[in-house]
Amino acid sequence: MAWKNLRHFIEALEAAGELKRIREYVNPELEITEIVDRVSKNDGPALLFENTGTGFPLLINSMGSNRRMCMALGVHNMDDITREIEALFHELTGPKEGLMDKLKMLPKLGKLASWMPRVKRGRGECQQVVMTHPDITQLPVMKCWPADGGPFITLPVIHTKDPLNGARNVGMYRMQVFEPQLTALHWHLHKVSRRHFNEYRKLGKRMPVAVALGGDPVYTYAATAPLPDGIDEYILAGFIRKKRVELVRCLTQPEIEVPADADIIIEGYVDPEEDMIWEGPFGDHTGYYSLPDWYPRFHITAITHRKDAVYPSTIVGVPPQEDAWIGKATERIFLAPIKMTMVPEIIDMQLPIHGVFHNLALVQIDKTFPGQALKVMNSLWGAGQMMFTKMMVVTDQHAQMKDYLQLAQYISRHFDPARDLVISQGPTDVLDHSCSSMAFGGKLGLDGTAKFPEELGTGESHPHDTADVRIDLSALQKDHPELVALNSDLLRHNVSLVVATLRKTRKGEVKELSRALLARPEFARVKVLIWLDAENPVEDMQDNLWRFSNNTDVKRDSLILEATQPGEVNHLVLDGTRKTQALDGFTRDWPNILVSLPETIAHVDTLWPKLGLGDFLPSPSLKYQSQMYGMEAVAE
Repeated sequence: MAWKNLRHFIEALEAAGELKRIREYVNPELEITEIVDRVSKNDGPALLFENTGTGFPLLINSMGSNRRMCMALGVHNMDDITREIEALFHELTGPKEGLMDKLKMLPKLGKLASWMPRVKRGRGECQQVVMTHPDITQLPVMKCWPADGGPFITLPVIHTKDPLNGARNVGMYRMQVFEPQLTALHWHLHKVSRRHFNEYRKLGKRMPVAVALGGDPVYTYAATAPLPDGIDEYILAGFIRKKRVELVRCLTQPEIEVPADADIIIEGYVDPEEDMIWEGPFGDHTGYYSLPDWYPRFHITAITHRKDAVYPSTIVGVPPQEDAWIGKATERIFLAPIKMTMVPEIIDMQLPIHGVFHNLALVQIDKTFPGQALKVMNSLWGAGQMMFTKMMVVTDQHAQMKDYLQLAQYISRHFDPARDLVISQGPTDVLDHSCSSMAFGGKLGLDGTAKFPEELGTGESHPHDTADVRIDLSALQKDHPELVALNSDLLRHNVSLVVATLRKTRKGEVKELSRALLARPEFARVKVLIWLDAENPVEDMQDNLWRFSNNTDVKRDSLILEATQPGEVNHLVLDGTRKTQALDGFTRDWPNILVSLPETIAHVDTLWPKLGLGDFLPSPSLKYQSQMYGMEAVAE
């Protein structure tokens, strides 16, 4: 279904018991983040902050659950869209033997045409009010985390056009506010809007840009969707909402069209001849700060809005946050196109939330021939934004994808570190701080499928039962005092993986200690050993996944040790510790994790009874305060 506007969606959330109104004044600088962090990590509702110190209420966490994400997309289940795409694809591409078969397709083609975006004459609801003097500081733009470079717009739907062919791109790129009429545009190296910017620079022309906030939440989702080049995001939006997107021309940048029912429109331009601006740091979806860099300046020429406009926002940080559910929608919606156009053997794909999506992909295939897992890995690494995937684990039709423990058991049983790994290099997400070179680093592919005879070595025998393995930490520490903690709980469930922490003091220590431990008899059946820093508790396996997948460049930080004794397995070591110049020769700055200030936490503790949010929820930041390396964005 199509939402008439953001207020319509808010009313539906409230009627469904999925929204809380907060009438008490809350400061958009740091305080809203602290409240939302507590709510989102406890499966709480959408929040409408009605008193922001500005003329605009602020909506946040509106898509922060499976139910609310489905409501935003107008479906009961996110897989509904997957099935609809598959059905439409089969109808349009199936064999058409006669004239009648072809004629039967006309209504379907007519329906497709009715979903295409259309520019209408005159002004839209988004232009009911025109600011006499455009001033972006009149909006309740949040400063989310203490070391952020300033306030950031976090849900902007940014419109640009290719100057050569006029093709529209609608993307989501954060915007740091510097002055009433100046922001930055965080256009990454690989993004379409960055390519448009480069074309305008070649032409020596100013680049018109428009930003939409609010309206149908499908617009926000479509701006994040990894569509192929040349596909208008508003076609996807029309398909999802079953109604075309009505667009109107901007007032000061008429080359750009924006949704007529948006809440707020910010118009302006980028001058490619102008020096870029130093943007950041920013507390990002990795749970770490993304560090500052040079990005284009956006000059605001107009701000218009609805009379009853609501400012939409979000926070990102240590998972889970609202973006987890937006990413889950993409995982489900784009499974069908990948399956039908590139990798037909795919059954399912999961992007675990604590792998922050681009760090880990779990792929299930219908395996019918030897080497098929490798074929799928290479196909997916060449598929659009899947190129950023750091670690890809492929399993087969006999695995249980929805139960992660059973999945881990299956993969552990069928995986041999010396035989079933692919380690290479390629493009990585710009936000990946672990790579020795920005946006370029290691890739790991793991074949966790049951093997055909052709894939097995002669006489191979790799025991996988680890339920009876016991590892005594205190005994290990007598020989290796640098070893701080160890989690071997998964061994009891026949998952051959151990997580350990150490306090590094010298170069090469991780690999040296790994060799020493894995040579001991109690580690003979341990296939995977993951290292984290001493500051990281090892009890929480989801946190362990978040840490090591962020902090590992798998080409630089992996080690394979082959078995030397009967009954021993081959071993894989992954180093998820912080990298420094002194101990690792790492020359880039290493970012800190995202933690609220003690004074912000204390203030929200005091404010909590006035918020109407029920039982007191402690700050998630308390868990991570002791794991900080100083309070700045860059770890000391």
